Amino acid sequence: MIRAAAVVVPAHDEGASVAACVAAVHRSLALAPLPPHRCHVVVVADGCHDTTAAAARLMDAHVLDVPRVGVGTARAEGVQYAMELCTGVRPGALWLASTDADTLVPPWWISSQLRYAEEGHDAVAGTVEVGDWSLRPEGLAAHFARRFPVTDGHAHVHGANLGVRASAYIDAGGFPGLVSGEDRALVERLTVRGHAVRRPADLPVLTSARRAFRAPGGFGRLLDDLEQGSV
Repeated sequence: MIRAAAVVVPAHDEGASVAACVAAVHRSLALAPLPPHRCHVVVVADGCHDTTAAAARLMDAHVLDVPRVGVGTARAEGVQYAMELCTGVRPGALWLASTDADTLVPPWWISSQLRYAEEGHDAVAGTVEVGDWSLRPEGLAAHFARRFPVTDGHAHVHGANLGVRASAYIDAGGFPGLVSGEDRALVERLTVRGHAVRRPADLPVLTSARRAFRAPGGFGRLLDDLEQGSV
């Protein structure tokens, strides 16, 4: 049984969005079947030069300030910090979730992941939906839906919507220090190591379609490539 949960949010100059992200995470944790003192939010301020760290602290998040290290290392350092916060909870009973600072998770996000964990899954890879397509050309939303359909058992992996049992995370070697693709690399390693990964179609998070994205090979780049017809 899961006894504690922590959500890690890497953030590079996300002062405009991090407060809303953390608020949504707090709402989700509050609805999880866990005592409040065993629920944590860790924001990794990755080389920030704006109000990210201050805004996250005002929202009662644990903030880890690091020099600019990139999203893979930021997630990994955030997870390490989260596990230290949960000292005394065995890895098999600790759930580690990840989202992004420009993303809003639904209230049932953590509760659903924990339900899958209780069913025997070691990781949950959810999907993303764009909350506002207005920053992109008309028709791109429909093109995205056709190009990347979502069904139960889908093949999508997003660091903005990922959860893993700490024991499985440790066994898989954790998030690699990549500038992008660290989420897919972790899930691939989990699969190779024989850990059960649940890929639900009904657990999306809302993310941004912004052009000034942070990870060079992340979701924003995918939308750019889709817009240009290169994928």
